[in-house]
Amino acid sequence: MPRYHSLGKIPKKRHTIFKKPNGDFYYEELFGTIGFDGMSTLLYHTNRPTQVKEVVKSYSVAPKVAIEKNMKSISLKGFEIPPTDDFLESRKTVLFNSGCHIVLASPRKSLAEYFYKNTDSDEVIFVHEGTGKLRTQLGNIDFEYGDYLVIPRGMIYQITFDTPDNRLFIVESKSPVYTPKRYRNWFGQHQEHSPFCERDMHPPSELETFDEKGDFLMKVKKQDMIHEYIYACHPFSVVGWDGYNFPYKFSIHDFEPITGRLHMPPPIHQTFETKDFVICSFVPRMYDYHPESVPAPYNHSNIDSDEVLYYVDGDFMSRKNVSRGQITLHPAGIPHGPHPGTMEKSIGKKETKELAVMVDTFAPLMVTEEAIAIQYGDYYQSWLDA
Repeated sequence: MPRYHSLGKIPKKRHTIFKKPNGDFYYEELFGTIGFDGMSTLLYHTNRPTQVKEVVKSYSVAPKVAIEKNMKSISLKGFEIPPTDDFLESRKTVLFNSGCHIVLASPRKSLAEYFYKNTDSDEVIFVHEGTGKLRTQLGNIDFEYGDYLVIPRGMIYQITFDTPDNRLFIVESKSPVYTPKRYRNWFGQHQEHSPFCERDMHPPSELETFDEKGDFLMKVKKQDMIHEYIYACHPFSVVGWDGYNFPYKFSIHDFEPITGRLHMPPPIHQTFETKDFVICSFVPRMYDYHPESVPAPYNHSNIDSDEVLYYVDGDFMSRKNVSRGQITLHPAGIPHGPHPGTMEKSIGKKETKELAVMVDTFAPLMVTEEAIAIQYGDYYQSWLDA
């Protein structure tokens, strides 16, 4: 999302002397992606952010593949992922490919004992249940049910939860996450036909600055490994920053649906895009208003993408027996569509209250052992006539 933002104290010009009131220096850091070509931010630290005291240990968190080449429609009981105290241990990858990991998590405790940095991926964390505060070196963001938290790769963060009852749907992206290009003009501003605009995107608004030295544990993810570092200075040492590369939140409840006289295709729900996949938001909306319209989606073949749907709330009009937190995977190459009877049932309906998140990937997804443990065994047969 190309948008300038600034928080805290910064010097008048880039790359110039910037001193504390006592005459000591602040230390500048360029935080960017895609080399020096992508969006970036300039940070100013109370202490040098490069001071590593110890590399403690490294261990693998690579997902374990159960089905490498999947060609069966499957469904997962997302809320059967067991709650776990530790934030990182709670994250269970259920589907993945070279471009993304799709993760379920139910952390019971706040991420406060250490700091986390994912250097492999941008993260999009959808908050299904829970409230709290995302704390980063660029500032804090309060979150609640329905929020997408978009966290650029390399962002150092902690999360404070208000209660132990938290459910998260997470997509880790190996390429940067943007809002769709077709919603933005040549300058990067969202246009009038976009289902959201800049005022719906909320960057950090509260900057915490710690001028502290000691032993600070940071867990860094790289190439499906966690590397534990001890840093000599507090990671949240930024007194000010400005630029385009920062975390933000967007509420699914602020997505304004695009509707028409006849059934609209899934791209009208698109919310984020990368070079490897798109994320869509299905929200409550009026149905098609042609007098003979069929509101339920038509049968379609996913020839070029795997389709993942995460059910949040409401009654999904094209599926039977859908529960909160349920996931469906429809692999590329085979047709799918409404369950028997749901197309007929949708005729004459005026609106839907469904709420869901969809991820369409451009490369096939592998199914993990974590997914097999929570799957509905006969989902692929659910289109058979009764």
